[in-house]
Amino acid sequence: MPAASLDIEGLSAGYGPTRILEDVSFSVPAGGRLAILGRNGMGKTTLFATIAGQTRRYDGRINLDEGDLSALSGPDRALRGLGYVPQSRAIFKSLTVEENLFVGLKSRPKSALEEAYAMFPRLAERRRNLGSQLSGGEQQMLTTARSILGQPTVLLLDEPLEGLAPVICDELMAAFLSLAETKAMTILLVEQRIKAALDFAESVLILERGRVAWSGTPAELEAQPETVDRLLGVGH
Repeated sequence: MPAASLDIEGLSAGYGPTRILEDVSFSVPAGGRLAILGRNGMGKTTLFATIAGQTRRYDGRINLDEGDLSALSGPDRALRGLGYVPQSRAIFKSLTVEENLFVGLKSRPKSALEEAYAMFPRLAERRRNLGSQLSGGEQQMLTTARSILGQPTVLLLDEPLEGLAPVICDELMAAFLSLAETKAMTILLVEQRIKAALDFAESVLILERGRVAWSGTPAELEAQPETVDRLLGVGH
């Protein structure tokens, strides 16, 4: 399937009676790259979890290529083309790397595993290792590769660089950029490493207390150091 557009319209969501997101709206064109920034606790992970069907949605629509996903379960959203790589790196630690990747194949042939190994050669070297034997960076590569093998039309990456060594971060970002340049999928990235996010993205959205506080291009944000200081709490 080709990349899909994603349109979020007036989305309000949270957990039980607690509202985290309020009236969030944005659009990403098919094949686009959006970075979502914000300080900790501002709703970034909740936004991705809501798009993936894992929170309580109060209002709004989640449109994938103009088809409304809002009433669908998480598994049904995945079948419609939504890929989600959570912050938790949810791999099966008692299974080997290859067995973990089998889970992501869905109905694709076993030969498709070579796509994952081409993207992350470290996984090819460790294909017989258990998930519990991998480093944090290797676990991130594995959970990302497993999602990509399902050929999602929209991919959500939630803080994929968290806690990783700089060399692993560079390797992951190079893989994401290579994937994005194929225009095979639309990619949304939540990331605390601002420079890496801006280098990757075509557009940027900043969340503040569950609302969209700023949106524009990376160049526009880099030209506004006061906005970076005010909404992200870091020096430019």
